[in-house]
Amino acid sequence: MKRRSIYIRGRMTFMFFAVVTLARTEVSAQARVMDRNTGNTLKTERQSVIYTNPVLHSDYSDPDVIRVKDAFYMVASSFNCVPGIPVLRSCNLVSWELTGYALQRLQPEQYYSTVRHGGGVWAPCIREHNGEFFIFYPDPDHGIFMVKARDPAGPWSAPTTVMSGKGLIDPSPLWDDDGQAYLAYAFAGSRAGVKSILMVIRMRPDGSGVFGDPVMVFDGHDENPTAEGPKFYKRNGWYYIFAPAGGVTNGWQLALRSHKVFGPYEHRVVMHRGSTVINGPHQGAWITTSSGEDWFIHFQDKGPYGRVVHLQPLGWINDWPVIGTDSDGDGRGEPVASYQAPSVEVTASDITLHHNDEFDGNTMPLDWQWHANPSATWGYPSEAYGLFRLNCIARPDSMRNLWDVSNLFLRKFPAEKFVATASAGCTLRSEGEEAGMVVMGRDYRYISLRKTGDMLLLRVVKCSDADDGNPEEELVSLQVKTGDIYLRLTVGAGASCRFSYSTDGKDYTDAGDPFIARQGMWIGAKIGFFALRDGATNDAGYIDLNWFRIKITD
Repeated sequence: MKRRSIYIRGRMTFMFFAVVTLARTEVSAQARVMDRNTGNTLKTERQSVIYTNPVLHSDYSDPDVIRVKDAFYMVASSFNCVPGIPVLRSCNLVSWELTGYALQRLQPEQYYSTVRHGGGVWAPCIREHNGEFFIFYPDPDHGIFMVKARDPAGPWSAPTTVMSGKGLIDPSPLWDDDGQAYLAYAFAGSRAGVKSILMVIRMRPDGSGVFGDPVMVFDGHDENPTAEGPKFYKRNGWYYIFAPAGGVTNGWQLALRSHKVFGPYEHRVVMHRGSTVINGPHQGAWITTSSGEDWFIHFQDKGPYGRVVHLQPLGWINDWPVIGTDSDGDGRGEPVASYQAPSVEVTASDITLHHNDEFDGNTMPLDWQWHANPSATWGYPSEAYGLFRLNCIARPDSMRNLWDVSNLFLRKFPAEKFVATASAGCTLRSEGEEAGMVVMGRDYRYISLRKTGDMLLLRVVKCSDADDGNPEEELVSLQVKTGDIYLRLTVGAGASCRFSYSTDGKDYTDAGDPFIARQGMWIGAKIGFFALRDGATNDAGYIDLNWFRIKITD
């Protein structure tokens, strides 16, 4: 069977499924680039590689990145999805691989045994200090937590509570030159009843807690509403807080600076949409490569695709960062659609991305997540049988639609346009057992097989505004003779989707009309599978996933 492993300079690794566009371009003798320190235009004669944004067309929102020698590690929000806090690795800031997760289960364990849309992990921050790696993350309903590891690839420790409280979000630590430590954070208005302000508090040097009085260092209410997501840095004697404002979809990027950790801070907009088509370019990480180049990773909200990841050049003028390109010289950068890639050893020809799961291992497949802390009976891999099995779990008593279901087995959309095909075998034993492929969000649609009397029915079902508790609507129902089936989802521009199916893996029949995927609560639409039944039994039916393959389309 095909495996998702490739060699990069002799190292075996599992590659992340996102689409990255890299084009090798010969730069002419007088190509022009921006000097990152002065903003002046310089000439270069070296060959370059051009990358195109987004570098990850997949839902890795609120990204934070650090450099570890010549590698880069990214973490991102995971909200209610389990495992949580994805950790990604790159050698060039453009091509990324998913290496694992920092949280295997959400805490408190029982609280997250059922789906908590919009809860869980918001905007984590990864840092290195004294040879240890730390991830600080907020849970808006419980407080700020920390996990640590000797290697950014893990394993990571159990969470430590840093600050308890409802509505505390977006922590970012800073270890100062004198050994003192501090934590910047913000408030979620939905929980705290307060927002648009940034705070700093003293932190124990080991990151295990805070002490002293919290101090408000910035109030964005007048000109920069919804100021949040602070990232705390120090450079040339200045304390910097990089922070987004203006909201997820149409916001902008701020930089604050002060010679004192508690301020006063001056601020300015350092990146905004400007005349580009990239809405809301903000919230992310400043990174310096080993060669001294500065870059900024941030997200763009693309609705059903979630918050995709962009890479911007970053320069400094008079100790102020300028992110993107500043063609009019006003100090406010605009995001680039493409740019000369970072000067690192690994180039486009060194990386090939793979998208498929053959389900032939004995561990949870890396790209998949549940909607809550999983029970041992929800599903499991089997190398011996070459499949991943999902058992038909009893529908919750309070279930109105799939929005209320926790045992959804899902993964992110990997690109703007793609075709996803799965080979599956359904063994449905009892009346009402059902399993199938779903595109999940506030609106959702699925294609399934359902046991009804002595018949096996292929169904297509939709639900609009599922988060409001609306009922499902059956669009297609037809009898099939076998539970062995191939299910396909074709996704086009604008997240236009259509299901089809086949019994031989060759000829596919469209099932239902086209539809537009819709995002969930703080997460993009996801594709995956479910298996449900009415009531308990001592021998539930199941769906066996033999393989799942994605083809990226132009």
